[in-house]
Amino acid sequence: MSAQLLEALAAALNDGSVETVDLTHTLDPDFPVIVLPPEFGQCARFRMEEVSAYDHRGPSWKWHNITISEHTGTHFDAPAHWITGRDQPQGHVDEIAPGRFLGRACVIDCSEGAARDDDHELTPEAIAAWEAAHGTIPPDSWVLMRTDWSKRSGAAYLNMREDGAHSPGPTPEAIRLLVEERGIRGFGTETVGTDAGQGMHYTPPFPAHHTLHGAGRYGLQCLRNLDRLPPTGAVLMAAPLKIRHGTGSPLRVLALVPRSTDNGEATA
Repeated sequence: MSAQLLEALAAALNDGSVETVDLTHTLDPDFPVIVLPPEFGQCARFRMEEVSAYDHRGPSWKWHNITISEHTGTHFDAPAHWITGRDQPQGHVDEIAPGRFLGRACVIDCSEGAARDDDHELTPEAIAAWEAAHGTIPPDSWVLMRTDWSKRSGAAYLNMREDGAHSPGPTPEAIRLLVEERGIRGFGTETVGTDAGQGMHYTPPFPAHHTLHGAGRYGLQCLRNLDRLPPTGAVLMAAPLKIRHGTGSPLRVLALVPRSTDNGEATA
């Protein structure tokens, strides 16, 4: 039966009835990275240096050296990234079982609220409203917070002010509900972090990082194209680089989505 399911999936990918949606930003030197207070170490931007280009440095090949932080661009947070997850088993990217990188996705649309308020919050009430419409979030799901923030660029993406960044994120109560009551696998956002830009003011500070990684769960940041995913029914593929003792990694996040027909119904 498993072989038949895989053959059916391959056929659906070939005939286009299942669409592959890229949820990843292009890495380039201008892509914004999180900015911390100056007393802390800073995340490095992406850099690329040409090694050869079919020339005297290498007549038949072209390649580059790249420099990048684990947490630049569209990236994965492992439990070891946060102090609460430092002692979690399988807490580094090279230790996580590969099957954990594929799973169902639930997309909670917060785009209208984020359009009105840069500090829009995902709350337990918003989760309850979503579940009333789409059913209870299944255990071991990825939950993605759609805000359409990925349509911003440059300074508007980080949205820094005198008191720091302003961007949407979950409240402590919301992320605890998702982790402790729904048993999610991980949480993803379109912003530069899984927490709100003003997340340091919550109790505990940065509750998404604190709760997710303390429970051995994962984070995805800087996603895009969440407006192309249905609330339920997509399968997420988010496999980080296998870095020894890595706390995170840039990655290519893909979603498998049933292609919709002209009348808005999904194909079989």
